[in-house]
Amino acid sequence: MIRTKKTVESDKKPAISYYTKQPAVCPFCKKTFPHEEMLSGSGRMIAGELTDELHRVFEPSARYGKIYPLIYAIGACPFCQAALFWSDFSLNPDQKSIDAVLDDMHEREKAVSVIFPHYQLTKCRTLYDGAAMYYLALLTYEKVSRGYSPTIKEGILALRLAWLCMDLHALCPEHNFDYIAQVFYRKALFFYQQSLIYEMDRTESITAISNFGPDIDKNYGYDGVIYLTGLLEFKYGQKEDIRQRLTKLNECKRAIARIFGLGKSSKAKPGPLLEHSRNLYDSLAREIKEANVIEFTDDDE
Repeated sequence: MIRTKKTVESDKKPAISYYTKQPAVCPFCKKTFPHEEMLSGSGRMIAGELTDELHRVFEPSARYGKIYPLIYAIGACPFCQAALFWSDFSLNPDQKSIDAVLDDMHEREKAVSVIFPHYQLTKCRTLYDGAAMYYLALLTYEKVSRGYSPTIKEGILALRLAWLCMDLHALCPEHNFDYIAQVFYRKALFFYQQSLIYEMDRTESITAISNFGPDIDKNYGYDGVIYLTGLLEFKYGQKEDIRQRLTKLNECKRAIARIFGLGKSSKAKPGPLLEHSRNLYDSLAREIKEANVIEFTDDDE
């Protein structure tokens, strides 16, 4: 059989991403590297459910199979192992941030290799490589100045990294990525809580960032941060000290009620976020009530 150009092309796997004409420039080491973007259209992204963590699940298509749009939101420099949201590549970091990121290059690479050995930054990214890039980004933002609003970005990165690890667990359940996901969920809780503390005491502004995500399909804004802080505390917060947990849950319940005006009509809030907030409020109230009933019964005995 004579293989024509059309036959050869039909044998290739359909493209999911492409490299832009303009290469990326690392703001730290100043070297250039290819900028990979995800292609859109042609049925690549089939939106599925929105989870309670505001994560959009995309359904596999017959032509492209399962795709992971999240992995294309990060740029990772193969030379200095720094990674950022693509939107932050246009910022000019101060010299202190540059020095801190470059000095930490080998430690960052070593830390990521513990979880994602043999990851690649110089080829079309896979789910595995994309997750490694997110971890590189998490460690990079630890070293930059407050002007980057790093804490809330670390929260978003850690949350997305937990999602990606669960995707990896679905593909290879024998590698304990579900356990690793739990670690990143707890990191996300810490960073979300810290970002609100820093905003209140004016240590670091979070309202300056343009997109709070947490996923790539919709920006749920500051209200989404309040909601996710409560949800992460409810799902992944510590459970050893019951009194401390109840104190935290009560704080989350009050914050959600105040922000979302639960019990009143609210056309200003996004519909899905309001619905999830009501469900979380009910779950918080239920756990608090049940814990108080048990404590009251124990005291009687």
